[in-house]
Amino acid sequence: ETFVPSKEWIKHSPAPPDQVLTLRISLVQPNFDTLEEHLYAVSDPASPRYGQHLSKHLVQELVAPSPEGLSSVNDWLISHGFDVQGLVRSPSLDWVKIKTTIQKAEEMLNTTYHVWKSMKTDESVVRTTRWSLPESVHEHVDLVHPTTMFRAGLKPRATTFRLSNKAPGKAVVSSIPSPNAQAVDPSCNETITPTCLLQLYNATQYKVQSSEKGNQIAITSYLDQFANNADLQQFYTELRPEAVGSSFKVVSINNGQNDQNISEAGVEANLDTQYAFGLTFPTPATVFTTAGSPPFKPDEVTPIDSNEPYLDFLDFVLAQENVPQTISTSYADDEQTVPISFAQKVCKGFAALGARGVTLVFGSGDNGVGDGDPDPATSECLTNDGKNQIKFIPEFPASCPFITAVGGTVNVPEVAVTSFGSGGGFSNFFPRPAYQDKAVLPFLKAIGNTNKGLFNPNGRAIPDVSAQGDNYEFVIEGGNFLVGGTSAASPTFAGIVALLNDARIAAGKPTLGFLNPLIYSKAFTAFNDITVGNNPGCGTEGFSCRVGWDAVTGFGTPNFGLLKDIVLRD
Repeated sequence: ETFVPSKEWIKHSPAPPDQVLTLRISLVQPNFDTLEEHLYAVSDPASPRYGQHLSKHLVQELVAPSPEGLSSVNDWLISHGFDVQGLVRSPSLDWVKIKTTIQKAEEMLNTTYHVWKSMKTDESVVRTTRWSLPESVHEHVDLVHPTTMFRAGLKPRATTFRLSNKAPGKAVVSSIPSPNAQAVDPSCNETITPTCLLQLYNATQYKVQSSEKGNQIAITSYLDQFANNADLQQFYTELRPEAVGSSFKVVSINNGQNDQNISEAGVEANLDTQYAFGLTFPTPATVFTTAGSPPFKPDEVTPIDSNEPYLDFLDFVLAQENVPQTISTSYADDEQTVPISFAQKVCKGFAALGARGVTLVFGSGDNGVGDGDPDPATSECLTNDGKNQIKFIPEFPASCPFITAVGGTVNVPEVAVTSFGSGGGFSNFFPRPAYQDKAVLPFLKAIGNTNKGLFNPNGRAIPDVSAQGDNYEFVIEGGNFLVGGTSAASPTFAGIVALLNDARIAAGKPTLGFLNPLIYSKAFTAFNDITVGNNPGCGTEGFSCRVGWDAVTGFGTPNFGLLKDIVLRD
């Protein structure tokens, strides 16, 4: 594999040969196509198997490597002096970890590692730009990490943090289309609260029924973002009083922490917990806190911590018997900063979770079609393939076809968010899945030559849906602030999904699982179509909202009442 890092990264020095390195070796999953067939069979409401999610055991069988692949990789490791019986492996044996030195890794991968420094953050990482494997294992290994993954860490998406202004809004009271049209408080034009969201999305009358019947919701936390319980209780006291006294379970992955010192409270973690859990109370709530990668300093003698948060999260969750049925994540990377082999492996892990009946919700990003800058003179959307071409830059994991990507809106009635660009566009890694054809092809036809050459019209289209994305009131370090980002839209939409799962469980039905086939085939009629706005970036005005699906807000925002009727019929 060969990878060209972005101009942010400068080669600093050769990596110390005796430095300890943990390599993760990913084995090819020859039966993934079968897993994907199962995933669509249990996720498409037109299928007779709809809702018949796969067991953990069957999923592990379908993602396992071939016996030949396992044997070949073991022989290769033995030839380099490793005791293959004592190595750490994933439950399905498609991952193996080895602890070795830089010198030995260079020998195994026919490469040279260097210390690279980020000009933006001054962080250092040990990486290579090219590696290869001997012919005997080449067809059996699809990824080795860390090799070509360059980045200074995941980007949390809470981007518009600012002081709160609680003055009531001046909007005319609005109503949304629903079986029983209801008013939305005019203050929701200035400040978003849980009550606003329940009004906007037609869920004020719903009472949770399945909190003791197995329904769960979770958020993921990375980058030492800590969700503070004291802040949560203050938020509940002020904005969701019936939830006061309730909290969340913390599940640590790879020694992830959740420091309760009030000064350590994280904007992202607090936002996610206060809204995902506030909207769904008393549904049991979980925070998965995953340790990330600290900066590497070449003069340290400690081993390089090469943990990759998404991989650690997937390894852990896929090994559990019971997984929360709705999981929201508000972290992302520019797709082009992620090696395609890595993106494909992570996306397959998301598919495995979907097959088990888990809905995965991700924010689509806060930079419109790339960098959020409509000015061609200052835009920075350049490809990092050595050609330095101006191209739109989609986000990953939003570009994975097996998750639901959520864009952002603002105001009542809703328009595309304006203080930042709702992440949207088309993947350069993943082709457009068939479930998107009927919605996306008319959009492409309608825009004609607009932005032609700046995006891949055959790629997975982003986002799928949207939710309010700005002016959320939340509590951090005991203070009330406003915050925005698709990091707010994601836990909000996840909350709506968890309520839909609650209704289905109460009716004796399985949970929704991978949501997109349902949304694109029939549930799109239960969304509030957003037809005003655009998502600038890369020296352009980006894409524009229009009737039906668009690459700014997807199908729009959810109408819980209509969605509940649909999901209870299937």
